[in-house]
Amino acid sequence: MNVIGFKEARCKNCYKCVRICEVKAIVVKDQQAQIRNDSCILCGHCLDACPQNAKTLISDLDHVKQFIVSGQKTIVSLAPSYLGILEYETIGQVVTALKKLGFYQVRETAEGAAYVTREYSRLLEEGQMRNIITTCCPSANDLIEIYYPSLTKDMAPVVSPMIAHGRLIKEEFEEPVKVVFLGPCIAKKREALEDPRTKGAVDAVIHFTELLEWLKEEDIEIKNLVETPFDNPDPAVNRLYPITSGVLSSVVASNKKSKYRKFYVHGLHNCIELLKSMEKGEVTDCFIELNVCNGGCIKGPAADTSYISRFKVKLDMEESIPKEPPAEEFYSKEQGVSFHKNFYPRKSRDKIPSDEEIREILKKIGKVDKAHELNCGACGYSSCREKAIAVYQGKAELSMCIPYMHDKASSMANVVMDTTPNAIVMVDGELKIVEYNAAATRYFHYTKEQALRMYLYELFDPVDFEYVLHTRASILGKKVSYPEYGVTTLQNIVYVPDQNNVLGILVDVTSEEEKDRKAYEVKMETIEMAQKVINKQMMVAQEIAGLLGETTAETKVTLTKLRDTILYDGVPQEKERT
Repeated sequence: MNVIGFKEARCKNCYKCVRICEVKAIVVKDQQAQIRNDSCILCGHCLDACPQNAKTLISDLDHVKQFIVSGQKTIVSLAPSYLGILEYETIGQVVTALKKLGFYQVRETAEGAAYVTREYSRLLEEGQMRNIITTCCPSANDLIEIYYPSLTKDMAPVVSPMIAHGRLIKEEFEEPVKVVFLGPCIAKKREALEDPRTKGAVDAVIHFTELLEWLKEEDIEIKNLVETPFDNPDPAVNRLYPITSGVLSSVVASNKKSKYRKFYVHGLHNCIELLKSMEKGEVTDCFIELNVCNGGCIKGPAADTSYISRFKVKLDMEESIPKEPPAEEFYSKEQGVSFHKNFYPRKSRDKIPSDEEIREILKKIGKVDKAHELNCGACGYSSCREKAIAVYQGKAELSMCIPYMHDKASSMANVVMDTTPNAIVMVDGELKIVEYNAAATRYFHYTKEQALRMYLYELFDPVDFEYVLHTRASILGKKVSYPEYGVTTLQNIVYVPDQNNVLGILVDVTSEEEKDRKAYEVKMETIEMAQKVINKQMMVAQEIAGLLGETTAETKVTLTKLRDTILYDGVPQEKERT
């Protein structure tokens, strides 16, 4: 199942998502980026990074609307991050807005979080685990299972608050109901709808941006509504889950004593740094709140949080939400619902190339020794070696190496410049020569090094280049001779707007001109001989005019035609006036 949609036409030769992806779950094929689902942890960073909006979220909103329209009882599980994301005057207005959309009940996901907190407290009391990593964040869970599988034994075997809440709700109702999770997390969709360990607890996942669009469609303004209470008991401190240290605050409120040291880590880069340290055995006897999003769930990828200060939200929520556990009767609805979840290694099985295979790949992009490995990161990989491994695994392409492609393009341009038989001369807006190829050296007898220090008027009359520079109108197929250089050229001169330059391509037609000149001389000699024959024949004709009579006139016409044929290449001329 795809959570992130992809528009191929908008993606080409960018690699920004590859650079931003900490786990390199982006595959580039045919110069276009594709998300590799079995490696993606759905952190959403590529969604924010994509400059062309080529990646979009696949929505469940139509399914939710269909649940409601078809008359099915549909209950929304509202993530507590709504406290920092939605705009309202009182919390009850949010409940009213959701019920106006057709939801049968509106309940806080924090209700499920309370049961998760109780499970964490139990693990702390038992003290059997080396470390306890919270498992509320599905992206963090995927990160460990796929990329740090040795640490799965440190993951708390507990479902997330969303799954706990869905199971509680479905257990509570005798008849079938639909549960819709509303929150800022895109990874929740995979957890709810694809993971066989948790599938069935929640039927659809929508996010706050979709909610706001839906409210706008229905012309519902939250701030204008009356208050309606939630359909769940007060989860108290568990409403703090979406902010950094929120899980810790909830756990501490329920269990103030344990052997475990407690701390929180948020942000993908920081999570990776911690997990690497844990792999080395540097962290023990710790209870760790792990969240991939910087600032916690309130900065989730499926919410427009550009106007939100996570620091202000954290302060406001910590001040307004009492750090007290729910009342004991809160847990009366449990009824034997299981909150257990096993975590296991799901490490990618990509083949690793040998050093020799890596070197062969590097040679293909001109990196024959260490000095050529720039490790610039433009392709998205931190080193040329990592990029070569990705090429071997089919995740990357050779053409992703920007320095290599630049050098290749430059070298191809140089080959064209140096091998063309035509002179190429380019000047800037001041007629200073900025490009000059080998053929131009043969034409004008100045080396490239000399020419690049000259202005065009020092080489030849720049009148045509000046015309093109000022008018930006091209001159095509103009014949220009340079007697001082002994060359005649056919010139195409064009304006280059991006650089305000003028490019001249000069074709040497000197030999063709010489052939034409010699052919003209032969023609004129032939005409002269023909004229002599005509004159001689006329003299003879006059002497025997009396004998031949009309034959004289016929001879004149015939010989005149012969002359014209030679002179005008066989094109008949207008009859001579008499």
